[in-house]
Amino acid sequence: MNHTPTTEQRLWMYRHMVLSRYLEERIESLYMEGKTPVFNMAKGPIPGEMHLSNGQEPCAVGVCVHLTPEDIVTATHRPHHIAVAKGVDLDAMVAEIFGKATGLAGGRGGHMHLFDAKVNFSCSGIIGEGLGPAVGAALSRKLQGKPGVAVAFMGEGAANQGAFHEALNLAAVWQLPVVFVIEDNAWGISVAKQASTAVPRNDRRASAYGMPGVHVADNDVEAIFSAAGDAIARAREGQGPTLIEIETARLAGHFMGDGEDYRPKGEKEGLKQRDPIPRYRRQLLDAELLDDISDTDLVEQAHARIEAAIRFAQDSEFLPPEAALEMVFV
Repeated sequence: MNHTPTTEQRLWMYRHMVLSRYLEERIESLYMEGKTPVFNMAKGPIPGEMHLSNGQEPCAVGVCVHLTPEDIVTATHRPHHIAVAKGVDLDAMVAEIFGKATGLAGGRGGHMHLFDAKVNFSCSGIIGEGLGPAVGAALSRKLQGKPGVAVAFMGEGAANQGAFHEALNLAAVWQLPVVFVIEDNAWGISVAKQASTAVPRNDRRASAYGMPGVHVADNDVEAIFSAAGDAIARAREGQGPTLIEIETARLAGHFMGDGEDYRPKGEKEGLKQRDPIPRYRRQLLDAELLDDISDTDLVEQAHARIEAAIRFAQDSEFLPPEAALEMVFV
């Protein structure tokens, strides 16, 4: 199939990459308040763990540009880029990260447990947890004759979980409209992929389940767009599931506060030189789809939108203490 992005789609992908990156830059600075000089994740306006997705933005936009609010997405503990690309309410999302009552779950879930039913988005802090629900959602759509596909994002480490194999098997047996997307950033926390995985590329595992397996190299936005376009079109046409593995890059540590001593010397610097956002900006400028003035305007609008979401979150109230006893099993 020919899945070449239109000018509108290219600019949409770039805009959402910029939006996601600035969101995380602001979260990073706010998260670190009160956590220095001795790092203590319990301190500051955003306590707890924080996993940034900077560098992995192409994976989200290249897939989600093909989706509608009716399509289902399940994401990982590193979810911000995917949530932004899927159209999750930014005000409510940032408020949730701050633990405020106006958040997606009233501040109860935090950044690893974002849920927005309006756009069918959810994520989980448990590795591989979103695969089963994505398969179930796809089965529901098929049984009810309703439109919509499900997309399950995961890291490359999740491909070694039992849930991965169970989900792929059932999706193939029932020929479900689901796409499995592996964001291969080469590190499962601090364990290198080659030290934990028996195959060099997880897309090769697709053949064991009778589905297409696609590998996308070099964090290439438009190559991801093309691969996802094919897979999602197949799913919509009733041709069953697809597995896509994308070579991407984690520009930060596994979590905020990670010393990253496990990385080989010079690796991180090399990855930053291949930062996908300035790369794609250059590509759009060279194609004359963007100029310096329109780029500045796009960036300023993205920054203003994130600042508005942060103000909304900061101005929102916390739930009262007695709310801790609500929405729980007793």
